[in-house]
Amino acid sequence: MTLQEVKALAAKGEGLTIEFKKKAAFPEKIVREVIALANTEGGDLLIGVDDDGTVSGQRFIEEEVFVMEKAIREMILPSLEYRIFTIKLSEKKGVAVFRIPKSLDRPHYLLEKERKQAYIRVMDRSVQASREVWEVLRKGRIPRDTIFTYGWKEEILIKALGENEKITLKEFARIAKIPRFLASKTLVRLVSANVLKLHPQESEDFFTLKE
Repeated sequence: MTLQEVKALAAKGEGLTIEFKKKAAFPEKIVREVIALANTEGGDLLIGVDDDGTVSGQRFIEEEVFVMEKAIREMILPSLEYRIFTIKLSEKKGVAVFRIPKSLDRPHYLLEKERKQAYIRVMDRSVQASREVWEVLRKGRIPRDTIFTYGWKEEILIKALGENEKITLKEFARIAKIPRFLASKTLVRLVSANVLKLHPQESEDFFTLKE
């Protein structure tokens, strides 16, 4: 990767597949970005780039790379594949690009204090994945046909989506008068059956009929 290619990436700005970090000062937080990229569409994490896209570089970039590689190795499960490009700006400054493919082993999660936390990208932000997103990612690892059975719960759901176009887990559980776990299971199954589309959000996910 060349400096021109790095500048072209930076010029796009942060988004679904691009994240900038000036330095790896808090690697335990930056690994969330790596997880989110791998769990969503893949992308590039640029170290040594300012929030506004300025390729200013970082002193002793090799040390930044070492810190990030250690965090990725020790804090992310299952382990994920990635590539690293290091570009020198001067004798002391450089930029590092962590290229993270969309993972076949999703969901990856952060192991923190014996808790498992998965993250995904929503626009230009990395947010904690809901239980429904986690389940959809897990089921998507092994593609297989999902039988779609149309019962009274599904009838209520389809009717509600016909009237309002989108629905949240909380809304579905309320109008169907069923426990939240059952509403969640129904929605995940219909997403896996390619009937619904899940739209992850920073606050509360919503679901729409698949076009």
